[in-house]
Amino acid sequence: MKPSSTTSSSTATLDVVKTPNFVKATVITIFSFSVVALLYLFPSSPFPSSISFSITTPQQIKNNASLVSPRPKKTAAPPPLTVGESDGIVDENGAMTEDFVIGEFEPSAMDEFRNLTGGRGETSTKEDEGKGLDCLVPMPKGYKKSIPWPRSRDEVWFSNVPHARLVEDKGGQNWIALKKDKFVFPGGGTQFIHGADQYLNQISEMVPEIAFGQHTRIALDIGCGVASFGAFLLQRNVTTLSIAPKDVHENQIQFALERGVPAMAAVFSTRRLLYPSQAFDLIHCSRCRIDWTRDDGILLLEVNRMLRAGGYFIWAAQPVYKHDENLQEKWKEMQDLTRRICWELVKKEGYIAIWRKPLNNSCYISRERYVSLRPCMTRLPENGYGANVTTWPERLHYPPDRLQSIRMDATFSRKELFKAESKYWNEIIESYVRAFHWKQMDFRNVMDMRAGFGGFAAALHDLEIDCWVMNVVPVSEFNTLPVIYDRGLIGAMHDWCETFDTYPRTYDLLHAAGLFSAEQRRHKCKISSIMLEMDRMLRPGGTVYIRDSISVMSELQEIATAMKWVCALRDTGEGPHASWKILTCDKRIP
Repeated sequence: MKPSSTTSSSTATLDVVKTPNFVKATVITIFSFSVVALLYLFPSSPFPSSISFSITTPQQIKNNASLVSPRPKKTAAPPPLTVGESDGIVDENGAMTEDFVIGEFEPSAMDEFRNLTGGRGETSTKEDEGKGLDCLVPMPKGYKKSIPWPRSRDEVWFSNVPHARLVEDKGGQNWIALKKDKFVFPGGGTQFIHGADQYLNQISEMVPEIAFGQHTRIALDIGCGVASFGAFLLQRNVTTLSIAPKDVHENQIQFALERGVPAMAAVFSTRRLLYPSQAFDLIHCSRCRIDWTRDDGILLLEVNRMLRAGGYFIWAAQPVYKHDENLQEKWKEMQDLTRRICWELVKKEGYIAIWRKPLNNSCYISRERYVSLRPCMTRLPENGYGANVTTWPERLHYPPDRLQSIRMDATFSRKELFKAESKYWNEIIESYVRAFHWKQMDFRNVMDMRAGFGGFAAALHDLEIDCWVMNVVPVSEFNTLPVIYDRGLIGAMHDWCETFDTYPRTYDLLHAAGLFSAEQRRHKCKISSIMLEMDRMLRPGGTVYIRDSISVMSELQEIATAMKWVCALRDTGEGPHASWKILTCDKRIP
């Protein structure tokens, strides 16, 4: 019986397959899927459109209805797109195109973008954001010991900074030239092609109250080029911190540091710069490619924050002197912005405009309605802190008013601590000069990695060692930077578990007193990471002095030996049984 029933079932199935309705349904289904596939592979329009078919007769096709889209409403066909050359990679509908062309590369536009990065496209100046490198950075082939100061102001070895791009781009502006195996610096700039000295003379004649080397001791040069402005101010007793981003020329700051001029890689962006409020007596921008009026003047407000009360802002740019309609509009916007933040335009001559920041808040308070910038304005202290600094060089040893505002756990008065630190470092440096012949060692670029009140740098100045010092205040320490700047010194805050904003091989002397034992207590990074960063910053032929606890000396020696430094462990003046030792290391040129 089972075979008989199976046969009859098979016969019934074959009869159903042979029915006309089933055949029609099968043909229509195959045809429908074929049309959909063809339209999918060969669309007649660049816009995707829904395809549907109305099939009403075969009941068997209902199970396949979910595979077919519903009938759309009838709409007019879109106009055909004209296909042509485009300089964008995204069309008006947001889809990627394939017919774009690459336009001309515009270096100035790239410079401006990097300088003006805002909420979109913020640029970091660090070589490696966050953690430092876990390797040694090799020196370039043919590296030579840096030319000593003051010769280095005018010439450096090509092999030490082997990048000729800046010569190609800026050679006609009297910035830099290549002669045989050296770069030479004629002292010019984009806005002062006749030389920085003549430019500085013009500024002094325009506003004699600037008084370089007396009232003006600390300056900031934004978009510094090769730092000729700062280099020539040094001979007028002004320390200028030159800053620039890593732009298309890539090596402005490296050239500045190789010349022996104070400099850091930095960019005006959505984050505050590393310098305290009321830090600089003068801030300078010569064709620095920053649009000061963008975003309600937020970048100029950062300048206002860093500029000391009564300080000067110098702007040398095309809107100051050119009469093109768009440039004149920029000048009007700048005038309006500076009026709103109460700056006084004290002089405008040729291509230079000079403003002065008010000494107090009276201009702001007298207004019935404050401008829209109010939430971003940095008010001046009512007690005059930051404004009441003495002239140079007296200010170096005079305890500044802002010393009282430093938050610190102190059982002694701050003035006593300030004076004690200065006395301590003067005695130490005197012993270094006698024992280690520091005056004969041609130190130029010096960094104090744990600066305190800046006593180490002040002692170097008092003992007439011809160098400049970058005073670094670790983020784990009390913020003493305002005091450092009020003394007429420069510096920055920094986390030593990250890379410092400088190029490799830029410092002759690195000094660290108590740094490693303090960082070890933080438990944030390894001592080896800090040592590798020191090696990156240290020039071949440079020197390291570490004063620290005996507990860290063995590890420091082991790491230094692995980095091929030549080191010696020495006693402090307290004798062989003291809890601190001195580790001196040299980074030899192979």
